[in-house]
Amino acid sequence: MANKSLAKPHEETCILVTGGAGFIGTHTCVELLEQGYRVVVVDDLSNSSEKAIDRVRAITGTDAPGQRDRLTFHEANILDRAALDRIFSAHDIDAIIHFAAFKAVGESVEKPLEYYWNNVAGTLALCDVARAHGVKNFVFSSSATVYGEPDFVPITEECPKHEATNPYGQTKSMLERILTDLYIGDNEWNVVLLRYFNPIGAHPSGLIGEDPKGIPNNLLPYVAQVAVGRLACVGVFGDDYPTHDGTGVRDYIHVVDLARGHVAALDWMGGKVGTGAPSGPDAIQGQPAEDGSRRGVGVFNLGTGTGSSVLDVVHAFERACGKQLPYEIKPRRAGDIAENYAACEKAREELGWTAQYDLDRMCADSWHWQSMNPEGYATAQ
Repeated sequence: MANKSLAKPHEETCILVTGGAGFIGTHTCVELLEQGYRVVVVDDLSNSSEKAIDRVRAITGTDAPGQRDRLTFHEANILDRAALDRIFSAHDIDAIIHFAAFKAVGESVEKPLEYYWNNVAGTLALCDVARAHGVKNFVFSSSATVYGEPDFVPITEECPKHEATNPYGQTKSMLERILTDLYIGDNEWNVVLLRYFNPIGAHPSGLIGEDPKGIPNNLLPYVAQVAVGRLACVGVFGDDYPTHDGTGVRDYIHVVDLARGHVAALDWMGGKVGTGAPSGPDAIQGQPAEDGSRRGVGVFNLGTGTGSSVLDVVHAFERACGKQLPYEIKPRRAGDIAENYAACEKAREELGWTAQYDLDRMCADSWHWQSMNPEGYATAQ
């Protein structure tokens, strides 16, 4: 079946967002709706809340009469092929942005079977049902973890991929290969692999943000929970790295910037922005469709190009919340590297996208969200 076109106006285009009630998913739904797209969300709510969808409606005005059909929510798991088939039959979907995945690195080491089953088998089921409905435009939520211990920093898309250090990272690397092979086997497919660095921050409204269940795995929500008193102290793993203050340096990106990168990827797939062929060892250029839509596999880093240390983040958050935060230096974690940050020229040149927000803004917005919602969505109205 021929692929759907993304060359048409946003208002005539419907995007399926899997995992759309999660942290990055909700922010991407906001940006899509504000750009005029119609959005269908599929989420099993295993690590998210339907209240987040209500907040997306409030931000975008899709809670108003006559606007509600621009955002539709389905509670379903991507492994449920029958449910997916019903959703594709009920909506004229043009493209998929695929976030739905288990994502805790440590847990993936303890539960590899669950991670491979959910992330890999779930994506296979999703792609199979999508193909049957002629939907072959696919934006994949990948990760900088696919580079493993990088050959050089800043990391460009030319950097070779290395063995991932945990099953979570392996699922991202495997799915990049699978989605590339889909295009090789059927050149109707149009795939973009977005390799994220470290998303933090929250929507400026304070209505949506990161709400991890249990003890946070990532630095920023942990710092935020220390700031509101839910946790006692920030653990800093290692202060003897060859960096400006001895703590590990990473590329943190505002989640709103990241979300806008997905909208830019859709425009790029539709032939509306960018020039030239996809570049990088994992990118493949196909023949454009008659309407100008791209075909092939595009690969893009999404980061700021600026490295910030763990203590830089702690101190930026202290400026945001107006108080000192307790932290404790702990031994290095196995597998952690000193520096990891992106080169983002390719996304700027091909997608017309650059990150707008700096670390202080990321921490200010994160604090706004956490202080307005100290228990996350648990007590949301």
